[in-house]
Amino acid sequence: MEKSWAALFALCFGFFMILLDTTIVQVAVRSLMTGLPATLNEVFWVNSVYLLTFAVPLLLTGRLGDRFGPRRLYLIGLVIFTAASLWCGLADDAADLIAARAVQGLGAAALTPQSMAFISYLFPANRGAAMGAWGSVAGLATVAGPVLGGLLTEQFGWEWIFFVNVPIGIIAIALVLLLVPNWQPRHSHRFDVPGIVLSSVGLFALVFGIQNGELYSRTTIAAIIATGAVLIGIFLWWQHKNPNEPLLPLRLFASRTFSFGSLTGVLIGFAMAAMFIPLIIYLQTVLGLTPFEAGLFMGPMSIVSAILAPFAGRLSDRIDGKNIIIVGLIAYAAGIGSVALIAQPGLNTWALVPGLLLCGVGIGTIFSPLSSTTISGLAPQLIGAGAGIYNMARQVGNVLGSAAAGLLMQIASTDLLEAARITMLLPALVLLSAAFTAARMRKETVVSRSIR
Repeated sequence: MEKSWAALFALCFGFFMILLDTTIVQVAVRSLMTGLPATLNEVFWVNSVYLLTFAVPLLLTGRLGDRFGPRRLYLIGLVIFTAASLWCGLADDAADLIAARAVQGLGAAALTPQSMAFISYLFPANRGAAMGAWGSVAGLATVAGPVLGGLLTEQFGWEWIFFVNVPIGIIAIALVLLLVPNWQPRHSHRFDVPGIVLSSVGLFALVFGIQNGELYSRTTIAAIIATGAVLIGIFLWWQHKNPNEPLLPLRLFASRTFSFGSLTGVLIGFAMAAMFIPLIIYLQTVLGLTPFEAGLFMGPMSIVSAILAPFAGRLSDRIDGKNIIIVGLIAYAAGIGSVALIAQPGLNTWALVPGLLLCGVGIGTIFSPLSSTTISGLAPQLIGAGAGIYNMARQVGNVLGSAAAGLLMQIASTDLLEAARITMLLPALVLLSAAFTAARMRKETVVSRSIR
């Protein structure tokens, strides 16, 4: 058991780094605009392209882990991510940085499903406690990104939000080599090339159309979004008709808990991505905080989230996890909604603390129970595919949330306060919708299923 926890520590070390990069850029928006320089839309793409290339390959990388071993895929992802981080820090224009961030996302996609697969292998009896630790890392990384990003940006420059990953990545590689067993699930898989192409191009078209709504004519944007929707529709049809092994095993969705858990993951990912950029812009542009001050203001939220996540994970082993999730979602919605409603010029920043603490309560009580409950009814041979789909669902939500926040901020950019308030209300509404979908989940026992 001690070796299992040591292995989990090594896996979480790398996982923390790649999740940190989903939010660490957001506090450096103004620095990127003046330092590269980059337009507001280009800065949004620096964030969105990482989320996009993180999300799209997750279905494939979950299968690759089953086929070639999760430890090998995890290490490959770490190497790609670390090298791309160095490239990001050395980028001298927006296009170069966007390209490097795209490669970073591919590395993140390679390692993420493997961490959940390893948890199922290392902790067959007390998965909730392990998921609690994993969820604590996930929540802490997401909300700690702005704190660390603000410190590095203000003290050393925006480049160091990427350079910092290089030594961390090297340490993470060493820890995995030393502490993580070379487990080989040995599930043989075929690879659905048409499915990979259809899902990748379809999702890219949707995100491109949403985020660039202000740059092209309405007809052009409508055509791009429609193309994306059609391609996603064809992808789903192909997954149903594929006579061999589909990229998205639709039989997984026979599990009501897995279906609604994955949908809840999409909505949570959307809300988290849509929350941070308008909040940081409000703190820096309207209230005049420095990048470090704005990031530091997220500190209490990070601490509360990290403290609660392990307890939420253990509690989900004893009671129905969906009840914990619903409480967390309502708290999170109330927190960000209250911040949006009281935001105004000259506001005493301490007035925002209660709302941000509520956000921390919500984040800390969502991730662990949701992960554990969502995959609770999956057979061992479906864990890799299920972990890939669940993680992809959350990351797809991140992509769409980032794109939607970017669009709203650009539409109302002449009044940044109003733009920030409207954009922060969006995730509050989405989180309330997530509470409804979470209520449809139920804890399941493992049954024997096979990938067709």
